[in-house]
Amino acid sequence: MSARTEVLARIAAAHRAAPPPDSPYEAIVREYRTTSDLDQSALTELLVDRLVDYKALVRRCSYDDLAGTIADALADRGAGTVVVPAGLDPSWLAGLSVEVRIDGSSGEDHRSVAELDQTDGVITTCAAAVAQTGTLILDGSPGQGRRVISLIPDYHLVVVLPNQICADVPQGLPRLDATRPLTMISGPSATSDIELNRVEGVHGPRTLEVIIVGAPDGVPTEGGGG
Repeated sequence: MSARTEVLARIAAAHRAAPPPDSPYEAIVREYRTTSDLDQSALTELLVDRLVDYKALVRRCSYDDLAGTIADALADRGAGTVVVPAGLDPSWLAGLSVEVRIDGSSGEDHRSVAELDQTDGVITTCAAAVAQTGTLILDGSPGQGRRVISLIPDYHLVVVLPNQICADVPQGLPRLDATRPLTMISGPSATSDIELNRVEGVHGPRTLEVIIVGAPDGVPTEGGGG
């Protein structure tokens, strides 16, 4: 008997000894919090606090200044090339002095892993930004792209619009397209060995930078598509 077969047999025996209750999906109790008392300003401050605590870089700007802020971030980084997903608002890239490589939506337009590895950074938006946990969630919608483009370049610049900030995970989940792969980002990629030595950039970007956008009245902020 293999180890896998033995483990499955033990699980089956446990179920026979104590079968789970016959509880239909509709009867599952959902008493967790689904609303927040914090206003938009307080949620934004909480998100910034969590991001900084996770060692992410944070910039704040108005919607009108977004293109300039992106350009400043890339200049400070010293980036020469960036990849962006199809559907990212092209006005955000106006005036950039770096080479912009678009990762298309079809297979023949996808950038190769080798090309992504040679790119200085990636710019995306997100589907939700959870203030309580400081987590940015990407679901592959336009403006976010494939998971691979946010995992290979060493620098990830994420634009967060006002309507993308939510209080907690229960509020964030309904904003996602659950049929797409989800990427949840809480700070730069990092891990620690048995000696608790922190190593960054092991399985994702070494540097995460977030631009928090505040839009004036009347400026649309939905999505990230162009």
